[in-house]
Amino acid sequence: MSSDDTFRDAPAGGPSASGDGYDPRAVQDKWQARWAELDPFEAAEDADGRERRYALDMFPYPSGDLHMGHAEAFAIGDVIARYWFQKGYNVLHPIGWDSFGLPAENAAIKRDSHPAEWTYANIETQAASFHRYAPSFDWSRRLHTSDPEYYRWTQWLFLRFYERGLAYRKGGQVNWCPNDQTVLANEQVVGGHCERCGALVERRVLTQWYFKITDYADRLLDDMKQLEGKWPDRVLLMQRNWIGRSTGADVHFVIEGRDEPVTVYTTRPDTLYGATFMVVAADAALAEEICAPEERAAFEAYRDEVSRESEIERLSTERDKTGVFLGRYAINPVNGERIPIWASDYVLAEYGHGAIMAVPAHDQRDLDFALKFGLPVRVVVDTGEPDPAETGVATAGDGRIVNSDPIDGLAKADAIARITEILAEKGLGRAAVNFRLRDWLLSRQRFWGCPIPIVHCEACGEVPVPDDQLPVRLPDDLRGADLAPKGASPLAAASGWVNVDCPKCGGPAKRDTDTMDTFVDSSWYYFRYCSPGYTEGPFDVEQVRKWMPIDQYTGGVEHAILHLLYSRFFTKVLYDMGMVDFTEPFTRLLNQGQVILNAKAMSKSLGNMVDLGEQIDRFGVDVVRLAMLFSGPPEDDIDWADVSPHGMSKFLSRVHRIATEVTAPVGADPAAGSDELRRVTHRTVEEATALVEVRRFNVAISRIMELVNATRKAIDGGPGGSDPAVREAAETMAIMLSLFAPYTADEAWELLGRTAPVATAGWPAADPALLVQESVTCVVQVAGKVRDRLEVAPGIGEGELESLALSSEKIKDALGGREIRKVIVRAPKIVNIVPA
Repeated sequence: MSSDDTFRDAPAGGPSASGDGYDPRAVQDKWQARWAELDPFEAAEDADGRERRYALDMFPYPSGDLHMGHAEAFAIGDVIARYWFQKGYNVLHPIGWDSFGLPAENAAIKRDSHPAEWTYANIETQAASFHRYAPSFDWSRRLHTSDPEYYRWTQWLFLRFYERGLAYRKGGQVNWCPNDQTVLANEQVVGGHCERCGALVERRVLTQWYFKITDYADRLLDDMKQLEGKWPDRVLLMQRNWIGRSTGADVHFVIEGRDEPVTVYTTRPDTLYGATFMVVAADAALAEEICAPEERAAFEAYRDEVSRESEIERLSTERDKTGVFLGRYAINPVNGERIPIWASDYVLAEYGHGAIMAVPAHDQRDLDFALKFGLPVRVVVDTGEPDPAETGVATAGDGRIVNSDPIDGLAKADAIARITEILAEKGLGRAAVNFRLRDWLLSRQRFWGCPIPIVHCEACGEVPVPDDQLPVRLPDDLRGADLAPKGASPLAAASGWVNVDCPKCGGPAKRDTDTMDTFVDSSWYYFRYCSPGYTEGPFDVEQVRKWMPIDQYTGGVEHAILHLLYSRFFTKVLYDMGMVDFTEPFTRLLNQGQVILNAKAMSKSLGNMVDLGEQIDRFGVDVVRLAMLFSGPPEDDIDWADVSPHGMSKFLSRVHRIATEVTAPVGADPAAGSDELRRVTHRTVEEATALVEVRRFNVAISRIMELVNATRKAIDGGPGGSDPAVREAAETMAIMLSLFAPYTADEAWELLGRTAPVATAGWPAADPALLVQESVTCVVQVAGKVRDRLEVAPGIGEGELESLALSSEKIKDALGGREIRKVIVRAPKIVNIVPA
């Protein structure tokens, strides 16, 4: 189905006034103006007796107007914030912009302008669209990371990290595009070429700034216990894998002709007797040092070839193994065997010590290498599987140790412990812990970023800029062609900015011309929201203690590793500095899915972009929000081709019509009305509340729809709008609908005779007496989608309810034979089955 098919029956040019007088466009204009006057969502800084809640959305980058992905993410975050407002909490729901970055700089080069012009114009465009889309933001806390008032404190934090030894400068390997004259992230290298210009990428050593995040590796792992059950399992797994803690041993290998032994880290020291060769990273200094003269020409040619490969390519298990013999030998410390040393690209200079012992029988990459170059394969772990030298398949499992006197016959754990003891006793090694995580490279050779507040003086070395001279502002006189990449930061050409007096000795010095990775800006912005106008530090410590940690963080899973990891790192450093009293910044995390079209990601190249502004013009904000939220659980992708905006428009018209037909006076006692409708109303409150709490907004909307149907039936088949129970139902649906469709909800609320905004009405409470029933409808979901409804006893136990759900034929069909990872039971009303 195409998007045109989806909207085929919508009125041309957008929704017009329906037969009941409902005009979405007029309603939006009316309430935008009203809300601007009332500003109902400003958080109260002072204690007012209400419990505080902090709802945060990952802030946007101003690359253009809001798009369909923004529409989904900010609708989800807004439901949570509005629900908390209705529940009576003092809610902080701020907005800002992550406004430094390369796209603005490239736009400035193209337009012969300053990056700030493009950036702030886009911010204003997005801000106007946000006002239209109606998230419940506290606009008084708005911030932009490119404002000097903000990046002053980014620099201040950098200096505090520097003082603690957590910010340092060293030479390091980078991906370098010779055409764009800039460093590329690994993700920007495709097939060895720059994804932007297609040039062949080189590996270079540049002196760069780093944050020493590896000092916090253990804490970043161990503190995840605080997040279990509150963050998505896949995000925690991704972070654990990225940090990559492993235990093993450092083993010292003597290299013939070299005084100092080479230390190799291995997680399987029990397999040392099976080490038949050594592999050194081709770009490691060690390979350059130990290469024999007769092998040097071949080695240097190979090293140059490797320099053009990305790290992702080098680690791929699908690639053919390559390497060169270095003409040198190492001595295996456990048996004295002389083993050859090779250089290869599948070992990274930054991993461990840049060299590995190769045990080809029990490691597939080593086996592939050994078979290609005719190196020995020796089995030292008996797993009962065929000989790897014959099958080409390494036996990586556990088993009994063989061919390894004195640890023959031992199981893996015992063998590791014993061989590590033997190595330690002989001074040949020791137990060790290693991490995949590397220090955070934060230098960028571009203009539009936060300047690094360090001055370089020939006499004094690195000198921090004094706090009272912050911020180090970007120069205003660079623009257009001045910003084109030239092999170094454009700032290097701004001589009037670069050349300064040394803050320490007063002699001639130069500013550091790198700027910071924009991940630095986004690693602490949420603290600033607590006191955005604070001038004595990056944030008011007392305000942060009142508001944080953040109760709910909402955003894309693409930030599951770096942004979240860096934010957690910053928080732990601030904790060690005594500035915060918690170690994890985000208590709960929700990652929304993508908005796609016809099962494909939207992109300009595919010609399948859906323009958010056009959809809002055509159907109205409330319809777009409802369509997003009703399409499935927040974590699922939304295929816009399967969405029915026109159906949502009809639903909202029905809500509006009900509000116009209520004639029972404000304050009428609902107990005097229809008992049947009251039971439906209060069951809806009970169920919708539980569903919103567990973020099943699509099912909560379905419950509101059922209440609308029941109310329509009561009006048409009973005393009509004069029934006090009809008023109660209509007011209840307006309050609950305000989470999802705020314009229609406020309009309906006013039509019902209420004067204050519906956001201040307070969430309805279900009367327990009206919930008593002989049976309850239990919703059974598979992967968040409703697949069956069961009529069960109100007091049914969780175990019995789970059994009933799993025995349902509809559920069996929905599972289609898939394994079940977990079953979440909220007796008696919800069962959610999560397939593996």
